[in-house]
Amino acid sequence: MSEPQATPTPITRKTIAWVNTTYFAEGLPYMIVRILSGVFFTQLGVKERYLGYLNYLGLPWNIKFLWAPLVDGWSSKKRWQVALQALIGLLTILIGYLSYAAAGASEPSSHLEGIAVVFIAIAFLAATNDIAIDGFYLEAIQRREEQALLSGYRVLAYRLAMVFARSGLVALAAWAMSSATFGTPYHAWALTFVVGGGVLLACSILHATILPNPRSIGNATGSQFARAQQVFREGFSTYLAQPKIHLILAFIIFYKMGDELLFSMVTPFMLRELKVATEQYAWIAGIVGAIGTIVGAMWGGALIKRMGLRRAMWPLTIGMNLNLWLYVWLSMYKPDASTTMGVAIIAVIHGIEQIAAGLGSAALLVFLLTTCSQNYKATHYAVGSAIMSIPGTIIGGQGGVIVEAIGYTNLYILAFVSSIPGMCLIPFVPMKEE
Repeated sequence: MSEPQATPTPITRKTIAWVNTTYFAEGLPYMIVRILSGVFFTQLGVKERYLGYLNYLGLPWNIKFLWAPLVDGWSSKKRWQVALQALIGLLTILIGYLSYAAAGASEPSSHLEGIAVVFIAIAFLAATNDIAIDGFYLEAIQRREEQALLSGYRVLAYRLAMVFARSGLVALAAWAMSSATFGTPYHAWALTFVVGGGVLLACSILHATILPNPRSIGNATGSQFARAQQVFREGFSTYLAQPKIHLILAFIIFYKMGDELLFSMVTPFMLRELKVATEQYAWIAGIVGAIGTIVGAMWGGALIKRMGLRRAMWPLTIGMNLNLWLYVWLSMYKPDASTTMGVAIIAVIHGIEQIAAGLGSAALLVFLLTTCSQNYKATHYAVGSAIMSIPGTIIGGQGGVIVEAIGYTNLYILAFVSSIPGMCLIPFVPMKEE
């Protein structure tokens, strides 16, 4: 039995505050699972094969639409958020405890499997937290104009969570590892995860206090869950029934395959192959990477608006895929990260690649939106996004196996080769100029 939906909430400073904090609480768990896990296991000496498998932690976000109706139909989204953020915070602190315990164990690596299981649990909870936050936002702020007005705060808060995790928490781990107080990387990361978990617990407590409570605007609909299931079934079937769906599916599967393969192993590549220090990684991946992604997405969106999707698709795609060769060069020449020039080259190439990835993401986002009908826009977008991301996640999960077999240089050459099918499909795939 679901609770009634929230009545429209006027935009006040309090509204802006909870929009910012909820989307910060959406971005931080994602970064803990998808980014901090990679840095953590890389620094503890885990083999490339298993580092590649960490990409599978992205699957819960790929398929979260499957259990979204459950969140819609049971309890309120405020309660979901508060409970999930508390659980994620506690589990993140548990990782810190297990890391601390591993430092004193005779076989520290024996604790890593348990830590990996906790990361899996956090991934599913964090993906569900995303559903609750997005749903709460749409229920509490019902007017489309107000949703659009506040969208900038959502994006900014999410990006700040990315910077906080990639730069702040990684920098904290680097500082702890260089401090005499912390004897091993296990101790340093124990502190880092405890701080990250503490921030999420604080978010849970804050949201229990400041989020508006749902108020009745009519009779509660006990059939909401059933209705959500029906909408999902209809949306899924109508998405697959559109003309030339085989070309559309092939295009969204292959379009960013090269980028997915490249970025699947970028953290161990930078930390191990290029010998980038942890504190350098913090600002290269956090600050430079975030700025590059934003610039690329905004630039790509502006080009599509000016040129139209069909005309802009080729320059955006070529810009995205040709830049893969920069990483081929980087893997061959390996600039010395201990020198100013060397780390500057690495940072510039990483920033350029992030801009290129942002260009491609803008093109694919707009294309996905053109495949969505007005009646089932949210469901169609969720289905299209899942179909787009699942193959890339699965292929990316094999990135470590590929590196162990053929090395980083050949991985990046293979990434470019895997981008060719998507480019070949551009002349044939239907594109609506809407």
